[in-house]
Amino acid sequence: MARTAIVVKNNRRKKIAIQQKEAGVKVKHPTKIYNRCRLCGRRPGYMRKFDMCRICLRELARDGKIPGLKKSSW
Repeated sequence: MARTAIVVKNNRRKKIAIQQKEAGVKVKHPTKIYNRCRLCGRRPGYMRKFDMCRICLRELARDGKIPGLKKSSW
């Protein structure tokens, strides 16, 4: 529950920052906006290309749910 609230709060901050940038206004606190995993809300280990953390990426790759990506094993 707490992590969900943090994700919602961060999404709200991102929307406000985007609106301020489009309006030409300087963003008040740009350091408060950070990336979080869209599935679990985890902050460390975030991968921008996939918009999720490394753990969720690994699980989805293992299950074959991300097209063009497969878990390597050797």
